[in-house]
Amino acid sequence: MTQLDARPQAGDAARGTAAPEDAGGVRQKGLGGNSVGLMGGAVIGVSTVAPVYCLTSTLGPTVGEVGLQMPAIFLAGFLPMLLVAFAYRELNKAVPDCGTSFTWSVKAFGPKIGWMCGWGLLVATVVVLSNLAGVATSFFWLTAGEISGSESVAALDGNKAVHILTTLAFIAVATAISYRGITATKWVQYALVGLQLTVIAVFAVMAIAKSGEVAGSLDFSLSWMNPLGIESFSAFTAGLSLSIFIYWGWDACLSINEESVGSARTPGRSAMLAMVVIVVSYLMVAIAVQMYAGIGDKGTGLGNPDTSDNIFAVLADPIMGSGLGILLFVAVLASAAASLQTTFIPVARTALAMSSYDAMPQAFAKVHPRFKTPGLATVAAGIATGLFYTVMSLVSENVLVDTIYALGLMICFYYSITAFACVWFFRKELTRSTGNLLVKGVLPGVGGLMLTAVFGKTLYDMWDPAYGSGSSVLGMGSVFVIGVGLLLLGVVLMLLMQRRSPAFFRGEVLTKETPALVMAD
Repeated sequence: MTQLDARPQAGDAARGTAAPEDAGGVRQKGLGGNSVGLMGGAVIGVSTVAPVYCLTSTLGPTVGEVGLQMPAIFLAGFLPMLLVAFAYRELNKAVPDCGTSFTWSVKAFGPKIGWMCGWGLLVATVVVLSNLAGVATSFFWLTAGEISGSESVAALDGNKAVHILTTLAFIAVATAISYRGITATKWVQYALVGLQLTVIAVFAVMAIAKSGEVAGSLDFSLSWMNPLGIESFSAFTAGLSLSIFIYWGWDACLSINEESVGSARTPGRSAMLAMVVIVVSYLMVAIAVQMYAGIGDKGTGLGNPDTSDNIFAVLADPIMGSGLGILLFVAVLASAAASLQTTFIPVARTALAMSSYDAMPQAFAKVHPRFKTPGLATVAAGIATGLFYTVMSLVSENVLVDTIYALGLMICFYYSITAFACVWFFRKELTRSTGNLLVKGVLPGVGGLMLTAVFGKTLYDMWDPAYGSGSSVLGMGSVFVIGVGLLLLGVVLMLLMQRRSPAFFRGEVLTKETPALVMAD
């Protein structure tokens, strides 16, 4: 067997010429190779997850579902993500393609399932981008108000016109940075991720040091780490759904595989490193705030429904003081802004791959000749995000909120397909060794089953109009209508593309055969 050179031939995609292929139809796309190493990839993965933002918005609701078992549910949510990460790592070794879930599921299950898997990633990412932009805007004005000491400045976020215009400005800046290349992205992220992790580490240490100073403080107990302590299965699944959401985004490491040093192995290692950093950060903060504030439903208690949507806003000054507390607001702003910028990576590269294989219009296959990025796909993602957020904000705040609630459905959808794709793709290798059976079969398969179960439970819960904002359509919960509707929209678009690109859907462009490759670092 010979090594396939995964590095792109610069200019092929930009000039519109046919890209080189391997025996299985995998194409080189003209992206800038050897641009990101192990640490750079891990930083991009951590940034996309947005740990500080996820923590401030999730700590309260998670306590509301599982109480003192919050650290345990964070570990439980980490498990399926870790198992799916094995699938990503092994598939990337065999086929280091920036289309990731789309490309791999096509090669495992064929064009239609692969197209829908790619659609799930695309629509989930656009929803996340719009949400992150809105969060960045809110914390921008909140931070500006804290720094200036002016309540009127902070109140500008409540002005719909100002809010939308500021959000569009954030989207434009993030799009421009992503457009200019992966190297620019990497260095911006080093600074923003470094700030986030430093601030939450200081916050956690100070919270533990001050535990006992306020009513409701608790002593640490190992029982907090026991998921069996959760009172009901319903509470467990609700908490698990929240927990899975806060890990979403680590797979951005894999989307830059064609731009990484050692494209076959480095992205997988970066993903594993990113996930370790994330879970350690989550557990550290969860334990610290639980020790300091407890889970009561009054005052600074984590179970207070009036403050559950932004825990850091309540705990910043009591724990860090008015001088350092502002840093926590800055960290949340940095977290949302950093994630906004890196989340463009997977959506643009998935669109690039889909168009390169004729699964989407060819225009998105163009790579900028200087920056070596999927320029048009990046700009299109920015425009789609801006339009989506503007329309949803003007139509109804409830619709915007419910769209975000429907996000978990999309995440479980494409992650589970990718996990099962790994098992099927390597099915002939599973009996060759215990290691193959474990990392290419059992672990991804269990991860896929877990996410499928969460998908089914979420779908069932969404039917209830009380889920999300409480709105309904013809007796069905609006979250259900939005989630299922977005998936059905993908089916309609796929059928339209099938008429336009019949060769791809006949399996003639990206084939199901597995190329026999040995990839080197």
